[in-house]
Amino acid sequence: MNEDELISKKELLEWTGISYGQLYRWKRKNLIPEDWFIRKSSYTGQETFFPREKILQRIDRIKNMKDGLSLDELADVFSPSSDDISLGAQKLVERNIVTQTTLHLYEEVQGSQETLAFSDMVCLFVLEKLLQSGEMTQGEGKMLIHLLKEHEEHFASRPCEVVLFRKMGVTSFVLAESMEHIYFDKGVKWVVRMSVTACIEELKMSLNEREE
Repeated sequence: MNEDELISKKELLEWTGISYGQLYRWKRKNLIPEDWFIRKSSYTGQETFFPREKILQRIDRIKNMKDGLSLDELADVFSPSSDDISLGAQKLVERNIVTQTTLHLYEEVQGSQETLAFSDMVCLFVLEKLLQSGEMTQGEGKMLIHLLKEHEEHFASRPCEVVLFRKMGVTSFVLAESMEHIYFDKGVKWVVRMSVTACIEELKMSLNEREE
């Protein structure tokens, strides 16, 4: 990660208007991952830096959500997994979290399931988002389902992104913990890139809002 992709702790506090105490309280509550605190040498000694885009997005979300949720509830939202969450498949449609079309496509690949585990809901939600983007066909959606189901233990335990790309009309997907140092040849066209982690957070928020 180069210097342009980092923000110092001092800049972060000035930019966001939060205090030193808030920052480290959110760290203790696991709202901000430990590995986002990057210690680097500077002319004043050791200084703490953060991945600029990730930390600014995360703090913005915390500030917008903290009035409606406790810090413990926020920590659950930002946690990649939720093994204790399950829901009837049709409930997702009734709550307008996914469409019937997306559910039917998912069931064509995975079979009909009366109750969905949280990992299934994540797959459905990512599928819904990419279909709604208009950048992915239903046939490509089936490829995506296979990819996510094959590697669901990865996005359940660590941040991941999914990328759809094409070369000479042939579609492929990549599921990676980081796309920062992955390079393709010039013939590859990146079609859409989506954070599975952000989808998990949005899904949890949607489930919480509709339970109230």
